[in-house]
Parts: sequence; structure tokens; C-alpha cells
Amino acid sequence: MDWLKDACFYEIYPQSFKDSNGDGIGDFNGIIEKLDYIKELGCNGIWMNPCFDSPFKDAGYDVRNYKLVAERYGTNDDLKRLFEEAHKRGIKILLDLVPGHTSDEHEWFKDSKKAEPGEFKDRYIWTDFWYGEARNLRGIAGMADRNGIYVVNFFASQPALNYGFLNKTEKWQSSVDSPEAIATADAMCDVMKFWLSMGADGFRVDMADSLVKFDDDDKSATCKVWKRIIAEVKKEYPEARLVSEWNRPRQSLPAGFDMDFMLNWTGNGYDLLLRDTGSEKPSPIFKKDSKRDINDFLNDYLPQYEDTRESGRYCLITGNHDTDRVSYYLDEDERKIAFAFLLTMPGAPFIYYGDEIGMRYMKELPSKEGGYTRTGSRTPMQWDDSEGAGFSTANKDSFYLPIDADLKGKNAKEQMAKEGSLYNTVKEVIALRKSNEALLDNGNLDFVLRQPGRREFAFKRGDLLIVVNPSEKACKVDSSDVKISSLPEKKYSIGDVKTDKGVIEMGPVSFGVFVIS
Repeated sequence: MDWLKDACFYEIYPQSFKDSNGDGIGDFNGIIEKLDYIKELGCNGIWMNPCFDSPFKDAGYDVRNYKLVAERYGTNDDLKRLFEEAHKRGIKILLDLVPGHTSDEHEWFKDSKKAEPGEFKDRYIWTDFWYGEARNLRGIAGMADRNGIYVVNFFASQPALNYGFLNKTEKWQSSVDSPEAIATADAMCDVMKFWLSMGADGFRVDMADSLVKFDDDDKSATCKVWKRIIAEVKKEYPEARLVSEWNRPRQSLPAGFDMDFMLNWTGNGYDLLLRDTGSEKPSPIFKKDSKRDINDFLNDYLPQYEDTRESGRYCLITGNHDTDRVSYYLDEDERKIAFAFLLTMPGAPFIYYGDEIGMRYMKELPSKEGGYTRTGSRTPMQWDDSEGAGFSTANKDSFYLPIDADLKGKNAKEQMAKEGSLYNTVKEVIALRKSNEALLDNGNLDFVLRQPGRREFAFKRGDLLIVVNPSEKACKVDSSDVKISSLPEKKYSIGDVKTDKGVIEMGPVSFGVFVIS
């Protein structure tokens, strides 16, 4: 069986998860200490944000050495032990791969920017002029002895690796099939195989659609590169699994990825589901007094899911290191049913560390390591209500980021001990998911109630009917609403949910799972 079938992932921001050596920064040994917590929650997969050697101008997304871990986290042997300890507990680990660019301190780039051509002169994208715009690409001038401008993939410190151009119009450009573009792809294959040989189970791929530059609007050239890379890697490591940061499953899954994320893009279906970041007064679907209905999400999600469900998994997330924590938009009761919805949908769900205990988005924090507004979602994990929140024994002034001043009710120890807490609700729904084959079937989804203007909605997963009422008002759902002929048997619920005389009665902000004959 494909190990993704029952996968439920937990995303770890390593510098903020658990500090084992008292320096104020999380590390591999700290993660090892907390593997049993992850297993007890029910997660059997980890996505770990970048852990490679880096100057940390972009929190590790600026890699200085792909085959060496950052000293702040430990050693390569420590990471190998993390793989081994995770595997003992039935947990797989995806590393965060950054293939579109490196740090400007990478040895490849140091060689590439020399005035005299070196081994890696074509590993990056350089123009043959030092002024003006590089064909609508962001270029940096005045930072190298080489006569030209280098193209960046994101930050100024992240020179773009050269995978070629779809339409070569300038002599300084390479084609996708050029020796230098193929050499870059081969180098990334080598990096992936290196970590798979050490025990990694796959990769989450950062900015996966950013490889081929200019005119690749349909990403056909980038897809071609990925097909080659992934096929080469899986020849040797067929069990390796990859998830793309892309949010275009019609492109990413046929390109060879096993999973894609539905990302939080302002105004898209996922954004309207949990955050509604584009509105002056956010009112996402799961906010109890919202006027939105589930179609604001489904009109975006369903066509993409239906077109690609045979190709791979289109995954839903509670949040990630790039988004505001959902606690900024929804209260705890709203989050309970929102997370229950995400965890009963197809694909492999991803839980961002701390979301399961209600960590808040600390909007007031200044930028750290290129985090900008994202910094407030990257604060240390709150293990208990002690002065250091159980994260570190260091002086709090040396913590990677500040601990929330109010830990009451938002720490793992308290949440785990409290019946009906957010943590225990998430744990229960993960267990429900894993114990029901219908919830693990990627191709099994039928929204039977999605009436415009109606807040409650319902969908079937095999022999299970799931009814959700995100509204502050109670409602009734009868058998004709959900296309069933007999009264269903309640299997699990959050909030006030009951059946009576052929009608499902849903209290405010409630969630129910029913067995249908």
C-alpha cells in the first residue's frame, strides 16, 4: 500500500519547535524528544522546514550547502538519528527542498560570479550586460566581478539556478535542454538522492513552479524538468514521496509530484474558507457570523480536485509558516469544526505545529530572518505554562522568537489534559479518519448539500455522511437535503448534534459524522 493513503502530516519549523541544548533555538534532538507527542496526536508524517546550512537571510530558504545541515540544528548524524527514531515510531519525514535558488554564499555561486569563467559559470542565470532590466526578470547588479547581472528567484540574496528558458531570445539565455540546464537538474537529483540515502522519506518542494524562467506561463517547460528529475530519483527510491508548493494540481501532479497543496492566496477558495485576508473585516466561511457559504471554497477547490484525483493528492492545511495562524480569524469552537472538516476531506492533511493547541498569531513582532508579517506565525512551540513554555532552558532574551505572554489554555500540557479541548478534538478526528477506509479514499467525495445562501453543508465519503454547520444559528437537515432514504446513525460529533424523526438537528457551530446504509 502507498504509505500516503493514511498519511497525516505535522509541519515543524525546526528553530521554534524544541531546544535540547539550551541555546534558545530548536534542534534535531529536541524534535526527537517530541516524536512521541506527534505520534500520540495521530500524525505519521512530518514536513520539516529547511534545515540545511544557511546564512538565514530567509530562515533557511537560502541554502549555502545542500548536503550539510545548519549547525544550529545539529549535525548530519543527528538528522540521520532523527530519521531512525521517527521510523521506529512509524513516522515518515519530508525535508524541505529549495530547488529554484541558493544563497549568494553557496560555493556554486561564488564560483559563478568570478570574472574568469569557472566550473559553475552557467549554474545561475547571468545576463551579458550590467544595466537595465533582464527581460522583465529581477536582476541584481554591482555585486560581482562578472560582467553582467544575475537573476534572483525571490530575495536579493537568492540567485536563481539555471534550468533554462522556454523561449530563448537572448544569447545569454540557455534552453531547457542545454547541457548547463541539464547539469543543474542533475545536481538537484544528486541532492535528493543524498538525503534519501540518509533516511529521508521525501521532500516538500519550495516554489516548485519557479524553475524555468520567462514565457513558461503554462509551466510546460518546468513540468518537463520535474518529470525528468522525479523519474530519475524514483528509479532508485520508488517509495520517496514529494509534495509541491504550487497550488496548480493540474500541472504539478502530472509532472510527477505525489501531492500538491491548496495554498492561501488572497481571495481564493482556501483563503475564504479560514481567513478572508483580502477583506477589511475578514469573514471567512467558518466564522460563525459570516454570510459566506461553502461554495466560496468549493467553486475553486472541486474542479481542481475532480480533474486530478486519479493523478495524486490535492492537500489541505491548517496553516503553514507563510500564513497567519488561523486563530487570528477563528475562535476555538470555530477552529474545532474547521479542522474537523479539513481532516475528513480527501488528500493528506497537514497540521502546522501549534495549531492543534491554539497558538495565536503574534502580529506585533518585528521581522526575523526575512519573515516580515509571517514572523508572528513562527514563534516557539508552547509545551507548558512555565516561564520558557517548555521550549528551552535558555534565558528568554536568547529565544529564537519571543514566547507568547499569555500561555493559559494555549499550551500542550493543558490542552492534552482537558476533555473536549482543541488538541483532543484534533486527535479524535485523526483517529476517526484512520479507522474508516472511506476517509482514506482519495477518489471518494460527493457534496450532497451545498445550496447557495445556506450556511450548513454536507458531503458523503463512502458510507459516511458528514454534516457541518459553521453558523451561529441552529439548523435542521432532512433526508431529502442530503439524498438519503433512512435515518443515519451518528458516529461522531462536535457541538450539539442529534437525529430525530428523520431530521438531523445541528446546533450552532457543529459537526457530525453519520453512518448511512
